Amino acid sequence: MAPAEASEWGCEVLLCAASDNPSWQRVPSCHPSMERLISAMKRPGFSWPTCPEGGAGKPGYQKYADCPAGWIPSAGERDFDHARERELSRCSRVVDRCSGRNFRPRYGSDNDRIVIDGNITRVYCGNNSCRYIEFSARPLRDKPYYFDIKDDNSGKETRHFFNLRK
Repeated sequence: MAPAEASEWGCEVLLCAASDNPSWQRVPSCHPSMERLISAMKRPGFSWPTCPEGGAGKPGYQKYADCPAGWIPSAGERDFDHARERELSRCSRVVDRCSGRNFRPRYGSDNDRIVIDGNITRVYCGNNSCRYIEFSARPLRDKPYYFDIKDDNSGKETRHFFNLRK
């Protein structure tokens, strides 16, 4: 494949991926370039086609969406380290309701885990019932891939998220 052809394909991919309304899936002229990309990604040695003229390099990938307000990305609820937990695949928040007379001793082991509503795990900190950390699965992005496109006039970069589902 000649460099000009790769650059042309990369620019087609960039234009289609950056299309928000409608998304590339609803733009028939985008289907050949994007389907070619999806097929090429399955092959060993795949390299993203780029579009230097478009102010963007290779795309990034963010699997997880932001945590809800008041929660922060977290590795997990366990004290030991696993590669999967380094992904910040959970959201967590510290809850401290120990002010005033809310303190009640808890009987049981430190760091008891209780599942609440099937989605939130509460981990108690020590032998009390008023201080704990809650963990929840971090939401997945509907559009995990993105291009950062630089505006030549302002110099600012704008992030455009997209997915590769047909």
